[in-house]
Amino acid sequence: MNGTIALTIDGRQVTAPNGSTILEAARKAGVYVPTLCADSALAPYGACRLCLVEVKGNRRPMLPSCSTPAADGMVVRTSTPLIERTRRNIVELLLSDHPEDCLTCPQNNRCELQRVAAYVGVRQMRFRGEKRSYTIDDSNPFFVRDLDRCILCGKCVRVCDEIQGREAIHYAFRGFDTKIAAVMDRPLSDSNCESCGQCVDACPVGALQPRSYIEHGTPARRTKTICPYCGVGCTLIIETRGGQIVGVRGDPDGPANEGRTCVKGRFGTRFVNHRDRLTTPLIRKEGELVEATWDEALDLVASKFAQVKCDHGGDALGMFVSAKCSSEENYLGQKLARQVWGTNNVDHCARL
Repeated sequence: MNGTIALTIDGRQVTAPNGSTILEAARKAGVYVPTLCADSALAPYGACRLCLVEVKGNRRPMLPSCSTPAADGMVVRTSTPLIERTRRNIVELLLSDHPEDCLTCPQNNRCELQRVAAYVGVRQMRFRGEKRSYTIDDSNPFFVRDLDRCILCGKCVRVCDEIQGREAIHYAFRGFDTKIAAVMDRPLSDSNCESCGQCVDACPVGALQPRSYIEHGTPARRTKTICPYCGVGCTLIIETRGGQIVGVRGDPDGPANEGRTCVKGRFGTRFVNHRDRLTTPLIRKEGELVEATWDEALDLVASKFAQVKCDHGGDALGMFVSAKCSSEENYLGQKLARQVWGTNNVDHCARL
């Protein structure tokens, strides 16, 4: 149903698209409501219960804003003594079973649990007791899974199911023993995980970390670019530190991928800093490969093409275009072959 609705949030008149949840309406109005499990790309889940709000006239004292539809004329309060007390209790319970090593955690200063704990005002640990302890799963070649840091928000499970469609991980066991596991509680390397990294991006804490973060440190700079692996044109955010690529994320505003990446785009950038990578053209002189400028290299290639065509005709040449190029670049390649070389010998690696 189209149209908008009007409601009141913390005394402010707010309009939102019809069909919005209270959380979506609050975010649109710039009202911060803490949450650890909500994601605009995923279906409402209501696992963490931190987004509780009070709705005037409702018989229930508090409702999860992430899964409660906003209605026209609704009056919502996001902060009351009961809500604040409940949120603090939830965060304190989460922290009671969480490692106390924020300063050495790769997610430090980027951790949503850290942010929420500061917002709700947790200043001390009131609850002490048994902590879960798991062996770190480092079987995946691209990221490490540390379940000691997991808060069971379920975002990794849901993104794997709802977006990637792999269902490689699920909730396993019950009660205090509940954890996120692959089939038969085996390492990720033995599952049907595609290493797409969607779960790593979705994790709000330090339970899933790229190996590059652990090896090189967290990023100091972010640059938007286009993925070099195919012609789809996925927009990536390259994370660098000291001239090294330490991470890659999908750009949420990317029209082609909307923040998603494949395993190549997410983890296949190690070649950029590889010591054997060529950074300047090489041409052969007197039997040896020597460095040259781009103008020298391109002039040499053009002259060789022209010589072959002159000696043997255009059909002695062939153009092999690539899926790594854009559609426009492939079009220009075949146009060069047909109109300049005079040949229809054009092929593409995607056909093989």
